[in-house]
Amino acid sequence: MALFIGRRFSKAKHRNKLISFISLSAMIGISIGVMVIIVGLSAINGFKHELEKRVLAVIPHAQLEGVDTYLSSWKDMRVTAVANPRVEAGAPYVTFIALLEKNTNFKLVQIRGIDPNAEATVSNIGNYVLDQGWQSLVPGNRSIVLGKGIADYLNVNIGDWFTALISSPDSEFKLRAPKRIRLQVSGILSLGGKVDHGLSLIPIKDAQTYLGMDDFVSGIALKLTEPLEAPNIVREVGKTLKEYVGLKNWTQEYGFLYRDIQMVRTIMHLVMILIIGVACFNIVSTLMMAVKDRATDVAVLRTMGAKDRLIRTIFIWHGLLSGLFGSIIGCFVGFVIASNLTEFICWIEIFTGQVLLSGDIYFIDFLPIEPHLTDMFLVSTTAIVLSLLATWYPAQRACKLHPVSVLNTRC
Repeated sequence: MALFIGRRFSKAKHRNKLISFISLSAMIGISIGVMVIIVGLSAINGFKHELEKRVLAVIPHAQLEGVDTYLSSWKDMRVTAVANPRVEAGAPYVTFIALLEKNTNFKLVQIRGIDPNAEATVSNIGNYVLDQGWQSLVPGNRSIVLGKGIADYLNVNIGDWFTALISSPDSEFKLRAPKRIRLQVSGILSLGGKVDHGLSLIPIKDAQTYLGMDDFVSGIALKLTEPLEAPNIVREVGKTLKEYVGLKNWTQEYGFLYRDIQMVRTIMHLVMILIIGVACFNIVSTLMMAVKDRATDVAVLRTMGAKDRLIRTIFIWHGLLSGLFGSIIGCFVGFVIASNLTEFICWIEIFTGQVLLSGDIYFIDFLPIEPHLTDMFLVSTTAIVLSLLATWYPAQRACKLHPVSVLNTRC
């Protein structure tokens, strides 16, 4: 009964035009607020997904590195590390800095020597190497896999040769000419982000040969069962080792990304409450004016025996419908926009010629979107609850109307 009367109040033909306008504004405001929050949360979900899918799936979760020296007994160290139940696998690596030269182009990059078979157990980086380049990392072929950003900067393609300049260490600290090595591009690493602009891969045996390391390595990369607990796990592993090593984990280099995403998500929830709360103030205005405009109808209902509960429920439904319809419309429009926003941003970049997310600055070079039904439910529920709270005071005012005084005034 209360819902039926509330709908009649909101759809009456002779309704005050100003009240109708304010009521429509309240519904539109809630719709826009819900839509904006859903799009924002979808973008945050997308960044978090890409962080876990691309960055944490490619970079080592933790690393055991030699301190001022290379690791000699790395095989025993890897066995000890993997014995920890929270460590899935370990892979040796050799890393060094080189200056790549092609014609008049120079690029300073990190070159990482890996064993493809062992590396596949700790990361999925091989899935992002194009044109079978991962299988081409065979020792002795002078092959190298370049990040796409590096290849574009040097203007090289698969099969091209270029020169790498490597510093020659000297125990007597004398100035020595860098070692020049000719390398051939055998694959392109296309991760779609900052890693593409600073990382190159070569076979670990070749890296050991170039640096004169024999069978030593720079460190051991570890894959963990719980990447978010990397600092604690790598400390546990360090306590079980007999040698003194440096302990590193992914949070030291990329942890700010995860913290920023979590912080922005918290801010978005706060903004959600504020935006929808402001929109709900229009519901208060609408109902206060509706109570005054429908005073005669309320008085007639009173004379027919209507109780406070019925009058209160009528106006609660009257205002709640704006929040309900606004939430539904906002969720639908927000989902449609979020589902197509990535393609729309790409179209804007093509049309304007401007790159909005540069891969050499951000960890990805596109806007990821991932709408979640749980977020849509949370946002719509918040809007409905705030709309319900906004109806309480006007509904209480409607209950305090005295039929006699109202009808005498109208007459």
